[in-house]
Amino acid sequence: MSRSETSARGLVSFKLTQEEVIFGVTLVLIAAFSIFLPRFLTAGNILTLLNNVATLGILAVGMALVVVGRGIDLTMIAVMVIGVAFSIWLSTTGLPFGWALVVGGLLVALVGVGTGTLVAVADVPPIFATLGLASVVYGAGRIVFKSDVVYAPTGYEWFTFLGTGSIAGIPVSVCVAAALAGLVALFLRNTRFGRFIYATGDNPFAARTMGLPTRPVIISQYAASALIAFLSGILMCAVVSGINTRLYNSTLIYDVLLVVVLGGIGLSGGQGGVRNVVVGTILVGVLTNGMTILNISFTAQNLIKGVILLGALAIDAVLNPRDEQTSQSGDI
Repeated sequence: MSRSETSARGLVSFKLTQEEVIFGVTLVLIAAFSIFLPRFLTAGNILTLLNNVATLGILAVGMALVVVGRGIDLTMIAVMVIGVAFSIWLSTTGLPFGWALVVGGLLVALVGVGTGTLVAVADVPPIFATLGLASVVYGAGRIVFKSDVVYAPTGYEWFTFLGTGSIAGIPVSVCVAAALAGLVALFLRNTRFGRFIYATGDNPFAARTMGLPTRPVIISQYAASALIAFLSGILMCAVVSGINTRLYNSTLIYDVLLVVVLGGIGLSGGQGGVRNVVVGTILVGVLTNGMTILNISFTAQNLIKGVILLGALAIDAVLNPRDEQTSQSGDI
């Protein structure tokens, strides 16, 4: 073997994945913030950091399910705020809050099925289908709910525990996020349906030719992401005792995309998993927490995160170039 071949193999062996690079950057940020910010590496701040990103992590797990299947779901924030606000409104009519949440869950699942049907059956590009449906869902909700903030009913101990309780010192919201991440990871890796999602995302035409049920798979992905968004809304409502419907107009959906793409889940589909979401969530959490302690303005934080998202999209385009099929059918 020549020296040049040996060197080339050596370079290949040291090639890092995007997930490994992001993990390394996270460690560097933690070290830097720990040195320059005395309050950063304390147990209280770490728990606060995890609690703050629990909702974001749950949303990102739902988005990852869709992106792995070569889609995108921009309805998540609209479904989250309107679904929870609708459940609270139902509880004011005399229905117990638990049953109101069940009805709200059925409603958002129907929205997810409708979104998936538009994408899988009507062949509407996911970005346009979800963008349009998000406006419809939010607009319909705003007709019913005149107030921006809808407050949760009181007197439900289980709901209070969900928002303010802890298990072995860890906030319940963090435990729920970790449990959901574990379940979705097992589902994607160890079930036939999970493998169908990867096959559909890798090459939908080939998967359909092989006889895989691609349309039911796509519809199920959007229904699952809607339910996961609803779960994150319940947790958020439990933590702050209400839901602000104006969140739909915030940059939260871009933060969700930032976590997914930054973690290394390619927008071309068929690759990545929950581990990428965990890495991306931790980086965004550390970055946001550090910038907040440094008293950087909210506008400047959004600017920095926007630049990072653009960089992550550029890296994704280089590491995961679109194939011929994607070029012909168009991107998400």
